[in-house]
This record gives sequence, C-alpha cells and structure tokens, in this order.
Amino acid sequence: MGFTPALHAEWIKIRTLRSLVGGLCAVLSATVAFSVVSAFSASSASSADAATGTDAEDLDPLFSVFFGVSFGQIAAIAFATTAVASEFQGGALRLSLAAVPHRGRWFAAKLTAIALPVLTVGLTTGLITVVVGSAVLGEKADGLSTADCLRGALGCAVYLTLMALLAAGLTAVLRSGTTALSILVPFLLIVSFVVGDMSGNVADLLPDRAGQVVLHSRREGALGPWTGLAVTALWAATAVAAGAWRVQRRDA
Repeated sequence: MGFTPALHAEWIKIRTLRSLVGGLCAVLSATVAFSVVSAFSASSASSADAATGTDAEDLDPLFSVFFGVSFGQIAAIAFATTAVASEFQGGALRLSLAAVPHRGRWFAAKLTAIALPVLTVGLTTGLITVVVGSAVLGEKADGLSTADCLRGALGCAVYLTLMALLAAGLTAVLRSGTTALSILVPFLLIVSFVVGDMSGNVADLLPDRAGQVVLHSRREGALGPWTGLAVTALWAATAVAAGAWRVQRRDA
C-alpha cells in the first residue's frame, strides 16, 4: 500500500473515534475559554490600575489573548497520544502493518494524519482566539498590530502541531498513552515553570517555553518568535525519530 492510501486509512481511524474528535474540539474550546478568562482578568486589572492612577506596563497583550494555549496544548497532546496508543491495544498494530508492511511509511502516515487536523484546528483556534481575546481585552489590545495578531494565530497553529508530534513520538517510544501523558502533562503544567524560575535562560530551550515565544508581543531573551518554534521543532523531530526507531525495532 502506498503512502496516500495509508494516510487515508489513518484519517478514517481518527475521524471515526469519538475520543479523537472530542480531543480536537477540546483544543479549540479550552484555548478560547481560558484565553477569554485571561483577557477579562487583564482588562479588569487594567481598569483598576487606571482608577488608582497606576499604569500596567507589565501587560503583554498578545500573551494575554493567547494564554489559553497553555491549556489547549494538553488537549492536543492527549489527541496525539490517544491516536498512537490505540495501535498498541488489542493487536491493532498487527492489522495496520499487515495492510502497510513498510513500517516507516505507516508511521509517516500516522504522524501526518495527526499533524494535519491539529494544524487545521490550531489555525482556526488561533484566529478565533485573537478576535475574541482582543475584543475582551478592549483598549489594552489597541497596541497589537495586524502583524502581531497574524503571527500569534499562525504561531498558535504551528506550536500546537509540534507539541502533538512530540507527544506522538514519545508515545511510540513508550508504547503507552497513559505513560506519555503522565510525563508530559506534569512537565508542561508544573515542572517547566519550576525549572524556568530556577535555571534562567537554560529553561528557555524547553519545548513549551521556546515555542510560546511566538505568542508574546514583547520578550526578553535570546530566542525570537521563529527561532523559538525552531527549538520546539527540534524537540519534536527528536521524539519522532526515536518513535520511528522504536516502531522499526519492536515487534507488533
């Protein structure tokens, strides 16, 4: 079986599993919901500062709008880990490899079937988030240029896709979605912030912190918006390469 039929087969698996469709929907809903809460809080705080005669110079309007990505990425990695982990249950991988004996081709089709929906949903999420978040943020969003908003929307899509691929590669290595999530979720929600506070610039090279530079309107540090995403891409590529090696070496 060639790559195109293999990709079509993997896409059928994804769109027919409710948990995977729900995961994609959760990417959008979680990102937008938490971004609205963040923008509303920032707007309220700014109003309070204006009432007391203080100026909220520390506000990063773009990140206030895209704050929800920190939670939307959990849904993205859950989607990716579930899509890969389902192959290691009930002998599903044997059936997949019977149809596509070339393991590298099968794994590439699986990754593509994961990346394309996340990229599409991520771009939709980014555009909706920037419109809704900016409206909620109010006048504090006036400093955002069209270029900033488009960068944030595109960066949101690329970042979520890279994190999904990182999760997919790690799941292939561990052959367990539960184990992959038990590593990634605490890391993204807790460990990354603790390490960042303790180690300074070294933590800027972590996949989530580097990738989210693109969601900031102003940022101090060595990484820029696109170089930060390049660092995240390197993490994702390493995980995918390790996953491909594992798929080639392990029995189905």
